[in-house]
Amino acid sequence: MITYEYPLNERIRTLLRLEDLFERSRHFIALPDPHDHHMALLTLFEILEVASRADLKSDLLQELERQKQVLLSFKNNPDISEDALSGVLKDIEAASSALFAMTGKIGQYLRENDWLMSIKQRTGIPGGACEFDLPSYHYWLHRPADERTGNLAAWTAPLFPLRDGTAIILRILRESGKPQPHRAPQGTFQQMGGKTAQMLRVRLDETAPCVPEISANKYVLNIRFLAQNSAGPGSVQEMKTRTADWDVDFELTFCNL
Repeated sequence: MITYEYPLNERIRTLLRLEDLFERSRHFIALPDPHDHHMALLTLFEILEVASRADLKSDLLQELERQKQVLLSFKNNPDISEDALSGVLKDIEAASSALFAMTGKIGQYLRENDWLMSIKQRTGIPGGACEFDLPSYHYWLHRPADERTGNLAAWTAPLFPLRDGTAIILRILRESGKPQPHRAPQGTFQQMGGKTAQMLRVRLDETAPCVPEISANKYVLNIRFLAQNSAGPGSVQEMKTRTADWDVDFELTFCNL
């Protein structure tokens, strides 16, 4: 199955972007090649931009505290595993403490590193990080892999409280809904209001040659499944965008914090 997630507000959109960027960062830092570490550094710059939203830290702290109070109300409930509940509460408290410990503007230590900011500025230009533009960066990319890995880890680690807080909130959000099977006749599905959600999840069989195009507000949800050319995007036989002309079976989940 392939899961497509659709955020319905800016806060969840930001958290999903951060989750994706931190996962990409983890992947590239773990690899030894200089090209991978170049991508890790570009990803760090992206994390810095996304995390610069002024109210991100306070939003995370408020939501973690709210979820903590909700979970505490489940204590002594015979239908709830005490061990699982205690584990989640412990994770929330650890994430909250780490976020509280972050002082000043998020990523300020990176902005104060002139060398990193010179690279960030040049990488905003197509091809701007060539060796003749940034000889000191070219030198760094030729340092031993473990040295580069250590540098990248040191630059990224202070942002991990954002990663951990984001992971907890998105985990709770994803687990909040129950998947329901649906069918989209001729590739089109519509559901009128009555459902409030912060994120939608659409699951399709990975062999289904289509992807969902979602539009939603408090009155109506529309999903149009767009047919995908089996030869793949960019192929000589690439077709124009069209709605799937068959009935599409899928799972739909409404997720709320």
